[in-house]
Amino acid sequence: MDKNFRLTISYDGTKYLGWQRQNTDNDKTIQGKLENILSKMADEKIEIIGSGRTDGGVHAKVQVANFHWDTKESAKNVKAYVNKYLPEDIVVTEVKEVSERFHSRYNVKSKTYLYRVFTKSEHPIFERKYVYHLGGNYNLEKMKAAAALLVGQHDFKGFSSKNVKKSTIREIYEINIEQTDREILIYIKANGFLYNMVRIIVGTLIEIGLNEREVKDIHSIFEQKDRTVAGATAPAHGLILYDVEY
Repeated sequence: MDKNFRLTISYDGTKYLGWQRQNTDNDKTIQGKLENILSKMADEKIEIIGSGRTDGGVHAKVQVANFHWDTKESAKNVKAYVNKYLPEDIVVTEVKEVSERFHSRYNVKSKTYLYRVFTKSEHPIFERKYVYHLGGNYNLEKMKAAAALLVGQHDFKGFSSKNVKKSTIREIYEINIEQTDREILIYIKANGFLYNMVRIIVGTLIEIGLNEREVKDIHSIFEQKDRTVAGATAPAHGLILYDVEY
């Protein structure tokens, strides 16, 4: 009986080369780890489809994937087996049978990323792998004003570090910026993202918040469609794939 299993996965991306399987070393990718274990369980080659790629060092609170398998095994057994053999920095939080037509990438309606900027001067020893430590006094109102200009459908070519032949138009549904006594949290929800788009947006917003550039620079980046006009690419370890909606 052919079944389509949907997996919800969380992982600490610190030690990995990213989500996507690579020919060189699958054991250092999240997809590769999962496929190796599932293939042993099935005694055949299993290929899983992720909702999208995360770069090396990027984490996920919610990543979604699916795979097809002609089996009588239950979703409960699949979850138990996979978690038994996964390393401690990857966990499958849910497995369920879904419609044959469900596709974890093509059916995505939106994704939300969270970027964490640690603003205190002292080194965040216990959170250093999950926040970008950058002290300073931030102008939050300027950051929010710039973020408002990013919301909507735009050509985000200037916010991507890879030239692609396909369309670079994306729609950002919302950007929420929150500040605590220790960090700035930047949530970005969109229908899709280009390569390094979130990290470049965050890097640009940080520079605006530190008064190193102006809010109006967002217009210039859109107009010139030139990566060199935007801000620095924020480090991978502060980024988390926070949610995926279908």
